[in-house]
Amino acid sequence: MIHRRVASPLHAARAGAASAYCLALAAAGMLVEHPLVLAAIALAVLGAGLGAGVGPDLWRTARFALPLALFFALINPFVVREGLTVFARLGEVPPFGQVDLTVEALVYGLVLGARVLVVMLGFALFSAAVDPDELLRLLRHVSMHSAMTAVLATRLIPVLTRDARRLEEARRCRADGGGTGPLARLAVVRAVSSGALDRAVDVAATLEVRGYGLDVGRVARLREPWSRHDRAFAAAAAVITGLTVWVLATEVADFGAYPTLHLTLGLPEVVLVVVLLGAALLPFTDRRGIG
Repeated sequence: MIHRRVASPLHAARAGAASAYCLALAAAGMLVEHPLVLAAIALAVLGAGLGAGVGPDLWRTARFALPLALFFALINPFVVREGLTVFARLGEVPPFGQVDLTVEALVYGLVLGARVLVVMLGFALFSAAVDPDELLRLLRHVSMHSAMTAVLATRLIPVLTRDARRLEEARRCRADGGGTGPLARLAVVRAVSSGALDRAVDVAATLEVRGYGLDVGRVARLREPWSRHDRAFAAAAAVITGLTVWVLATEVADFGAYPTLHLTLGLPEVVLVVVLLGAALLPFTDRRGIG
């Protein structure tokens, strides 16, 4: 996933507000188990992706995430022995013993796979819509050294590629061939990673001593005022987070798979879904100042 600038309300928001919005959706998908609410979160993520103009990016992630979600859904009945409604008896399967497939385990596997899919799409939205350079600049107010180190570590990828190639050639030139298999390749990766961090720390320290990134001639930087898009997505993130906490703290949108399936479905759940979708998608209706 690569960030690309698109004229959309989410791209127009500052990195802090946009990040909070995307992470709130991903966290909701990770924590909520009720199928109806989970479906609403998935629709919110997809709608946000379309509103932000990154629908193709989410589709590429979905093509990878769907098989993984199906794997979780199908493997759960084989590894979980709970549930009372048996739909298949496979008999003795060494070394697992008696294997009985239950409807409850299958349904919970589907829910688990859906949660994996929603979380991956949420982080895909985050990667495609939030400017990484602006996000790293936020860390400068916390630790200039750490932010600069992170920037340099990612910008030196071509140098690290050449380092890895040289280390691999040196490994093969050893008398014993440098070993074979995953352990040998892991040794090269470990050497390159440690060298990358050491190099980034040294360069960052040098640049920091020389005053890189400081405002010469100004005592303090004036903070930019929050735009309408900043406020809208920050408020949406707060509402989504509040709804998630409400679901976890109360019996609203209650769902359980074992020993039998049970879920609550009534007016509170309908209101929850409507408010969630409204909070997630309303910020995209204001398209002023997104160029």
